[in-house]
Parts: sequence; structure tokens; C-alpha cells
Amino acid sequence: METSFLFLGPELGEKQDTVNEIRAKLKGLAGVPEETSFYAGETSMQEIVSVLRNGSLFSDTRLIFIRNVENIKKKDEIDALAAYLADPADNTTLILLSNENGIAKPIENAIPPNGKRIFWELFENRKHEWIANFFKREGFSITKDGIEAVLELVENNTDSLRRECSRLCRFIASLGKEKTITAEDAEKWLSHTREESAFTLFSRIAHGDLAKSLESLHSLLLAKEAPSAILAGLTWCFQKLRDYLFIVEEHSVNDAELRKIGLASPKARKDYEQAACLYNTWSADTCLSLTAQYNVLLRSTGQGLESLLMDRYVYKVWAIGGH
Repeated sequence: METSFLFLGPELGEKQDTVNEIRAKLKGLAGVPEETSFYAGETSMQEIVSVLRNGSLFSDTRLIFIRNVENIKKKDEIDALAAYLADPADNTTLILLSNENGIAKPIENAIPPNGKRIFWELFENRKHEWIANFFKREGFSITKDGIEAVLELVENNTDSLRRECSRLCRFIASLGKEKTITAEDAEKWLSHTREESAFTLFSRIAHGDLAKSLESLHSLLLAKEAPSAILAGLTWCFQKLRDYLFIVEEHSVNDAELRKIGLASPKARKDYEQAACLYNTWSADTCLSLTAQYNVLLRSTGQGLESLLMDRYVYKVWAIGGH
């Protein structure tokens, strides 16, 4: 079994399933592994490598994660990690994780070919199939419009889809309704159970309303929504905005093209139409970069600063929109 892995790409659900498979294999071979996680940019690479080199006193095997490895950019840190990967410690499995599709080449090249994988976002037809199969396994069916509604309300990776579709099943079952889920059911219950979300926040940003954007943000924070989850949802929204801007630039805005990028409902289309009045491709990319920067910043500061930093983030995103 390989001891070093690099898992890239935006598809979080399949990535997590693969991590769980490795965890299960380690457990079968040597018992429950001792797990440690690091975030690149928060802890020095020298300190991380030192932990990797030193064995555990409490377990026969270790599973160590380094997340956000796209942030490893300094030459000394790249060299330190690449040197470790060339001669990894015994009884230690290292998994490098990033939502990006590529990282520093010396690190990437030091991972054995069998240990590297990019988890691409599902194609639209696979998303539809995944949702239909999920509900079928749970004893439900869902209409085609119902699937479109789920895709518009939920971040499009299988981790988020699995969580929200499970929640939808529970609500439908609790009502004793027929086990066919419609678009109205999905919109009503997914929206009802989370009155505010990263998607409602994006809607207010798209309409250029700073006051309501901050109000939405504070509602989420008061509801104990993790800033990292809010930023993950906004990342998905700005990526979708970039897709929308591309078809606008290509003069191909029509029902078929909008459905291809997952915009079926009139409300979702209105949000992105409004956002396109404020943001162009450059500013959408700038917002994505800003979101990634604040994700790292929030992980390196205490909880006491979360609200202030998120306020600053929303203000900067609003300002990028031409304000």
C-alpha cells in the first residue's frame, strides 16, 4: 500500500470516500491510526516535516493530512516536503489535499503515480444520475424538475448533495407525503430548513445590496454556520457566475445553455443576470481569489475575529462589483 497520496480537485464527496477507504485499510492492517491534520500556511513546513519524521508514542500507525497544499509556494517549504516524500517515514501515511487541480511541481512529482488522483466535478448528466439514484436507494423517486431544484439549492459536490438529500428525505418522510419528490418539495424544504445560506447571501451580493448582504451573513454566523462553509458555498457561486459570464460573452444565452451550467429556475437565472451587471470575468476571478485568501486567513486567526473578517470579506466582494 502506498504511504503518500495527493488528492486534488473540487469533487469533495468522492475524495472523502477515497480517504475513508484508506483509513479502513490502515485500520485492518494495524488498528485505528492516530490522525493529525495540518493546514498549509498555518504551520511551518519544517514543523510539519518534524512531526512526520517523529514516530507516535500512542499508535502503531499514523494518518497525517496536509490540507490546502496549493498554498505551499515558498522554495524552502516545497523542498522540505519534496525531500520528505522522497524518503517517507515508516508506519506513516501522508495525504495531501487541495481543491485545486495542480500544485507545486516538485511536490506533485514526488508522489508515486498510483498515489495521485484529481477528483473532477461531476458532469451535469452524472449529477442528475447521482441524485436520482440516491433517492431511489432511499425508497423515493424525484422528478426531473426536482433534480434541477436540488442542484440550484445545494453546492454541487457529492458531499453536500448527500447531506442535503438525506435531510430532504427525512422531511418528506416526516410529513407522510407520497414518495415522489417534486421541485416544489425541494425548494420548500431545502429553503425552509436553511432560511439563510451561502446561496441567499450570494443573491444579495448579486443585487448589489451591501446592507442585506451583511444582514444575511450575520444570520448565518449567529446560526453557527462555519465561515469555511460559507466561503465554500460562495466559491461555488462565483465559479457558476464565471460560467454564466462565458456564455454571455459568447452570445449564447438560451434555455439549453443555461441548463447546461445548472441554471434552470427563473430565480437562479435572475440572480446571475443581476450579478453579470456588476461583475465581469476578471472581477469574478478576483472574488474567487479573495475567497481563497480569506479562507486561509480565517483558519489562522481566533474565533473572536471571525465576524470582523467576514464583514471585511463581504465588503470587499461588494466593492469589487463596481461600488
